[in-house]
Parts: sequence; structure tokens; C-alpha cells
Amino acid sequence: MKDLAKQLRQQGILSEVLLWKKIKNKSLGVEFHRQVPIDNYIVDFYCHELMLAIEVDGNSHMNSETQINDLIRQEILEKLGVIFIRFSDLDIKKNMNDVIRCLQAKVEELKET
Repeated sequence: MKDLAKQLRQQGILSEVLLWKKIKNKSLGVEFHRQVPIDNYIVDFYCHELMLAIEVDGNSHMNSETQINDLIRQEILEKLGVIFIRFSDLDIKKNMNDVIRCLQAKVEELKET
């Protein structure tokens, strides 16, 4: 899993790279990592402190089979205590300020609990 995660980090889908530039270096007050293995899965971004996973859903996530697999995977990881927040590839590219505001609100909410 670690090798696959490293490979995914190196590939860098554009929307993931754009989001990473905004959330790295504790810019939201907590540390995120890219392509993090959890159990038998890899999440796009993960904050260990808050157990918060950020998933970026691109075009490959639009077919029903992939959506079902994503939900099953999310359900399994949520049973481990992982909290998910999802953004579309398009939102990241076109509405980055809204994405960051939403993320900041989620981080603040989780830090309070």
C-alpha cells in the first residue's frame, strides 16, 4: 500500500495538486498528508489529528459502480473513526475559495469536539 500511495503522490492529478498547495504546511491549522494508506485503502488527503479524510472526486468517480465502491470504502473507514469530506474535481478547479472555506469550517468544528 505504501508503494501505491507513493506512486499516486507522484502522479498528481491537477485538482489534487491545486488543493494540496492550499492545505499543506498547516495552512488550516492542522497537518494534512497526501495519499495516505488506511486499512486496505488510500485516501487523497488525511489529517491524523482530526481523523479527517478529504476525497477529490474526478470524472472517474461519476459512474455508478465507482460511486458504490467509494461509498462502501467510506463506510468501512468511517467504522474506524475516519470522517470524510468530499469535493468534486470541478469545484476545486472553479471554486477553490469556497472549498477552502468549507474545509476551514470542518476543521474548526472537529477541533472543538
